[in-house]
Amino acid sequence: MSTDAAGTPAGAPARASTGVLAATCVSAFVVNANTSAVSILLPAISEDTGASLATLQWAVTGYSLVGAAVIVTSGALGDIFGRRRIFLGGLLLFVASCVLIALADGGGLVIAGRAIQGAAGSTILACGLSLLSAGVSGEAQMRSVSLWGAASAAGAAAGPLLGGVLVDSTGWQGLFWIDAGIAAACVPLTLRTVPESRDPSRPHSVDLAGTALVATILVPFVFAVTEGADWGWLSAPTLVCFAISAAAVVGFVVVETRVHTPLIDLALLRNTYLVGASVAILVVAGCINAVMYICSLYFQNPAGLGMTPLEAGFATLPAAAGIVVTAPLITPFVDKVGARNVIAVGFGIATAAFAVLVFVHASWAYAAFVGPLVVLAVGLGLANGPSSSVATASVPDDQVGAASGISNMGRYVGAAVLTAVTAAIFNSVYSRHQAAGATASDALATGFARASIGLTLFCAFGIALALLVGRIRPSGPPTAAHYAAAAAATSHTIPTRPTTAAAENPPTDATS
Repeated sequence: MSTDAAGTPAGAPARASTGVLAATCVSAFVVNANTSAVSILLPAISEDTGASLATLQWAVTGYSLVGAAVIVTSGALGDIFGRRRIFLGGLLLFVASCVLIALADGGGLVIAGRAIQGAAGSTILACGLSLLSAGVSGEAQMRSVSLWGAASAAGAAAGPLLGGVLVDSTGWQGLFWIDAGIAAACVPLTLRTVPESRDPSRPHSVDLAGTALVATILVPFVFAVTEGADWGWLSAPTLVCFAISAAAVVGFVVVETRVHTPLIDLALLRNTYLVGASVAILVVAGCINAVMYICSLYFQNPAGLGMTPLEAGFATLPAAAGIVVTAPLITPFVDKVGARNVIAVGFGIATAAFAVLVFVHASWAYAAFVGPLVVLAVGLGLANGPSSSVATASVPDDQVGAASGISNMGRYVGAAVLTAVTAAIFNSVYSRHQAAGATASDALATGFARASIGLTLFCAFGIALALLVGRIRPSGPPTAAHYAAAAAATSHTIPTRPTTAAAENPPTDATS
């Protein structure tokens, strides 16, 4: 059978495009819903397994840490060994991780399963989008990618609510059994209808050393910021963790300048627009994941609002869904006022919302949280969509894949690091105040308030990042792809213009 430049079978049947669309959209919805639902499940998992919530925080950060290390590499493996093959590997790994978590009788297995799931989820997203880009072209490609973006956004928005429904009706294990079943159903669909594709022009070397070094940078750093308050910030374990991370940074720079196909092209880091946009994406991802984490714990704690998981799922919906809905709504105006202004205003609004949460008191009812959460979602939504667009609009066409890889890695890093930092503040303040004799309600509210101070400062940093973004504006009026890309920007960068087979070199095959 003849193939095109990307290794896609020539004259592939029409059902192949339908199969690619079904398999990738369904799997993207499941991965993103699973990711956003887990915070709602943590109290139930803690009660069932006996693991503390402080320990189970690693079920959230571990997922993001592994995802950050793997997302670029998985796309590269797909280009070399076949995108369908690596996508299938991601699906099978996702099924295995869901089964492991659902059968877990202790917190350690839950955390291990979530770490595996981080690798599986990032692989499914990266290679799924690659398959869409290679499987169809032109306007059909844009329609497919728009649907993929809509499925990703819908999953991210619906996850907390679905998690709450399932915890109340099936137990927390139900989410993982259902996700395992849906992912497993995607395997025969992919085998029957999705053609294989690869990039024969891509060098067959993979920067595994760079991947390992990313993990070596992040894991000790997160350990240090999570445990530093208990260990002592100047204690030997804390300093050793920071030293390992610092040494890994140096090693990463050395490796990336010497390998043939680096994980990250360090020359791109001289592009201030790209760096500013990627760090802005990191801030947004960190803030939304961190606030969802502490809201879930506070809302469900009997000393807090005492909600059921289902009630907490509804209660966090303004934040989870608001950021997804806001980004597409602002898309038509970005062309008129410029990405820099929209990003700056967005971070300003989000900073103000976090500042209100600094005053959380044990007497607050849920009604007092609704306004700040809605405003926060609007602000982060305004900042997120344009940042994602700028990350790839600021580089030449042959570098959009590498640029999107950097921005996607930033999402995972932000989610991992800021959730860990926020959880550490929340737990440390809560424990310290309880030990000093405060009531559980007062200690919990103080922990939430102090964590909000950190998020306020971090979000305010995003305002300054807008200065690095520049005055890049979209070219032409927004299309359906632009709206889908903005909505999906909470989880991935997706194309907003057709890509050709010859251009499908980038690790994540995403363009802007």
